[in-house]
Amino acid sequence: MLESDGPTLEQLNEALDSESSEAIIDLLAELHPAEVAHLLESLPPARRELVWKHLDPDDFSEILAEADDAVRMDRLRTMAAPEVAQLAASVDPDDAVDILQDLPPDLVVEVLESMDAQDRERLSQVLVYPEDTAGGLMNIDAIAVRADVTLEVVARYLRLRGEIPERTNRLMVVDRQNVYVGMLRLADLLTLEPEVMVSDCMDRETGAIAADTPAGQVAQIFEQLNLLSAAVVDDAGRLLGRITIDDVVDVIREQGEESLMHMAGLDHHEDMFAPVLAVARNRSLWLGVNLATALLASWVIGLFEATIQEVVALAVLMPVVASMGGIAGSQALTVVIRGMALGQVGRHNAWALIRHELAVGALNSLLWAVVVGLVALYWFGNARLGLIVGIALIANLVVAAIAGALVPLTLRRLRIDAALAGGVVLTTVTDVVGFVTFLGLGALFLT
Repeated sequence: MLESDGPTLEQLNEALDSESSEAIIDLLAELHPAEVAHLLESLPPARRELVWKHLDPDDFSEILAEADDAVRMDRLRTMAAPEVAQLAASVDPDDAVDILQDLPPDLVVEVLESMDAQDRERLSQVLVYPEDTAGGLMNIDAIAVRADVTLEVVARYLRLRGEIPERTNRLMVVDRQNVYVGMLRLADLLTLEPEVMVSDCMDRETGAIAADTPAGQVAQIFEQLNLLSAAVVDDAGRLLGRITIDDVVDVIREQGEESLMHMAGLDHHEDMFAPVLAVARNRSLWLGVNLATALLASWVIGLFEATIQEVVALAVLMPVVASMGGIAGSQALTVVIRGMALGQVGRHNAWALIRHELAVGALNSLLWAVVVGLVALYWFGNARLGLIVGIALIANLVVAAIAGALVPLTLRRLRIDAALAGGVVLTTVTDVVGFVTFLGLGALFLT
């Protein structure tokens, strides 16, 4: 029975605290390699090493294939090339590629030279493709059959093979030149009459995925067509392998983690327990960028220092204007980044999306300008102050909506990760516009 990670992690820590090797081994033996990998990611380095010492070496390859890049690389550094070669040869090619692509190129060559010719050839077919493409995700264990044979011939062929690869729900149908022409469902193989020709019952509508297709687009194809597996082909349409749903789930998870971490200016491959100095160095860049933008906003406030000293209420209400603009902009930014990630935003609909977000921002700005204006009037008993804060709020929310839509589109054209830099740019825009508008109006009409 599958259980949540929390109790298992707690149990493992208790076993490590008790220094009971038997308890540690018994607990780890009950877990799936993916669960062990998750636990390793949750432990500090010293405890990770203790867990590795209690694991069966035969399980190392599957655990490393499931672990994140930081944990995997940390372990691979302790291993010699022949050991890595043995690990890579014992798992599926797509998992082996995940292991090897974390290594320096010279070490990859050394590992490949340590393998036998069959394993080396098997991995080389996948290593030529970047890991974030369909070719890098695929497994070359696809079973191919011809369209001009009967289901009985196919069934006899499978019996002669003795086994079929895991997660095989369809067989790939190819012609004499190994060009992909369709798929044969195993369900049809089992339920239709043996005399039926493959060509008469195969699925011709589900196309293959080009090997250079980005991983994110592969995930979209699987989601839109409700696929469990798909063929991967080269530029000439020849069958190279297949992608299965478990690979796509990994892509979706990694993309979610990447978006979340990038919004905080972090590396999504960063180990939770990486060395302190390395983590501090990685995070310092965006802290510096944020400091620069914060100083810019502070400089803008400083321009109106005399006005603020004369009308203290401006200092009280100033954060409201900036905060509301920041939230409105973040909402628009999130919608656009999500649409870009799903391939739903491009030149054909960008202006329509900007107009839509502008309309939403304008409507919300009118509503909340009235609310904040009435609050300011009630709080300070100054109708002119309430009108000023309302106008400033309208201006900032409208600009925030436009910026929230424009910033990620502009960053994409500049080949900059919108999830990584969009929040910093947007915050600067909404802060500066909010402060200039509110304090400028205050300087004009309240002093």
